[in-house]
Order: sequence, then structure tokens, then C-alpha cells
Amino acid sequence: MSSTDRLARLSEAGVSIWLDDLSRERLDSGNLAGLIRDQHVVGVTTNPTIFANALSKGDAYDKQVGELAARGADVDAAVRELTTTDVRNAADLFRDVYTATNGVDGRVSIEVDPRLAKDTDATVAEAQDLWKTVDRPNILVKIPATEEGLPAITRTLAEGISVNVTLIFSEERYRAVIDAYFAGLEQAKANGHDLKGIHSVASFFVSRVDAEIDKRLDAIGTDEAKALRGEAAIANARIAYAAYEELFASDRWKALAADGANVQRPLWASTGVKDPSYSDTRYVDQLVVANTVNTMPEKTLFAAADHAEIEGDKVSGTEAAAREVFTKLEAAGVDITDVFLVLENEGVDKFEKSWSELLETVTGQLAKAKG
Repeated sequence: MSSTDRLARLSEAGVSIWLDDLSRERLDSGNLAGLIRDQHVVGVTTNPTIFANALSKGDAYDKQVGELAARGADVDAAVRELTTTDVRNAADLFRDVYTATNGVDGRVSIEVDPRLAKDTDATVAEAQDLWKTVDRPNILVKIPATEEGLPAITRTLAEGISVNVTLIFSEERYRAVIDAYFAGLEQAKANGHDLKGIHSVASFFVSRVDAEIDKRLDAIGTDEAKALRGEAAIANARIAYAAYEELFASDRWKALAADGANVQRPLWASTGVKDPSYSDTRYVDQLVVANTVNTMPEKTLFAAADHAEIEGDKVSGTEAAAREVFTKLEAAGVDITDVFLVLENEGVDKFEKSWSELLETVTGQLAKAKG
């Protein structure tokens, strides 16, 4: 089976392939256009770490940095303009996909400043500003699913803004995210917005769950614990999909759907494998199911194209077996509640650190441009 065949089969199974990366170099070189043309890529996600990496390498941003320095832009304004320019240009590149899929795909995500993750009002204001600044219908504003983020998700959707909910780790929080989505759509309707134009995905993180739980299983050290290594993340995602199926069959959802609302698709994020002993495509081929998105780093995308075993739906009907995995994990001594709390806090902290690195990089570039 050729790479095109594998990725085509993945797409035909109802999985939208999004690239988890963006840079000026990808845009200017035609790399991203090539992935759209040849590798079935129909969307892009970004985050602070991706932008920090992009801005720290090469000279693709030098011209715009020089213009910003000449205008006397401060570092925050410069970062905003540099990142939103990339997102706007990527959105334009995906416009045909967006049109062909009636807005389902052709999406480019941009995240609110991660320093605002615990501030509801500031997150809403930032989301509105990003939406207006990029000024493209096919972007998604990323808002983390922290406790403070949940009301921000609702309020942002209520303004007619499409949202990518990020940093979801647990079924409990995912159910709260879906509730926030429903509430946002209900308020959007009350505010006079056409629900057909509002889209959303819920980004459920995968590989980080295995990384954290495997570490704890290794520390426990029993044979029972070791036998559970690598079982948690896929089981967790399968439980999430069962929650998705349940809640999007509810009467509350049916009423919204009747008004033209779009389903909030589950998105499998953090799909790059962190343990080299595992198959590098396990978070792709083991999570194939309709109406989902898989956002992949380029390395994972090419691995999937080369040797993923795309054998149809691997998720539907697996909830009972997936829940049994968590029963065994708790019996082995893993504190699942603590796992998810640690992962959320680490996720916010990592993005804050990346944002600080991004600010530091651009501060240096502005100073250099000013001579």
C-alpha cells in the first residue's frame, strides 16, 4: 500500500488529517501546500511551543521583524503580528478545503496567550481580539479546558467565534467541555448568530497520558503494573469517544442540531509517540473512527503514510474494555485523578514556558533589527 493509499484510507474512515505545526518557512517554501496536495492534510494546529520553535530558527521572519522594529512595535505587539500573519496566510491556503467541506475542515488553530489560562475574562477578550485580528472565517481560537477556561469557551462561542478546546485529558473534563459547547451554542442562538457558521473541535490529548501513567507503573514495579504499560492513553481516548456518542445523541443536542448546529468533533492531539519502544503510529491507527480529527507532527504523518495499519474503526464498541483498563490501573495503585491534574497543570506550564521563550526570542530579534 502506498503512502497516499494509507492516508486516503484514513481519510475515508472519517478521520481528518491535520498537521500539528506551522512556520513561515513551511508557508514560503510551498511545503504546506505540498502536504495539502499530496498527503491529505486538511487543517493545521498551532500552539506556543510550535511558534517558539518557528521563530527561533532561520531567517524567514527577519523582514517582518525589521518592519516591526522600524515602527517601534513592542515585543507583545510583534509576537501578535508575526503569529497572526502566519495563521492568516495558512487560512488562505486552506480556503478551498474549507469551502469544499462546508467549513468542517480547512481550519487553522491559534491559541490564546497561555498566561491567561486561569483568567476567564482575559481569555474571552483575547479570543475576540485574535478572531478580529486574523479576520478569516476558517480559523479556530484555541482555549484550554481549565476550570476557568470552561466559561470562557461558552462565552466565546456565544459571540459566534469558532473554538478549538485544548488540553483535555479526562472524561470528566471532556463532558464539561461538551456542556460548555452546548451552552455556548444556546447563547449564540439567543444572540442572533447563525449556528451553521460556528464550528468546534475538542482536543483530547493522548501520548502524554501514557507517558505519565507508564512512569507511575514503572515506579510501582509489580508484574501487574508493568503489564499495563501503554494501555492507558488509547483506552482513555476510547472512553472519550463513547462520551461523545452519548452526549451528541441527547435531546439537548438534537434541539441544537435542528437549528443548524455543527457537531463538535473529538480531535486526537499529542499523537507523536514519546516511548520509542512503542509503534510510532499507534495513536493514529488505533484511534481510527468516524467524525474525528487526528493532528500529527510531520514525523508522525510520514510514519503513518509509510506503514500505519489502517484497518477501519478501532474505537466504536470498545468502551467496556477501555474502562476495564482503568479499573486495573487503579487496582495497581495508580491515582488517576492525580494523573489528570498533573497533566493539565504541566500542559499549561509548558505552554507558558514556550510563550516566555517566544517573547525572549522576538525581543532579541527586535533589538538586532534596531541595530
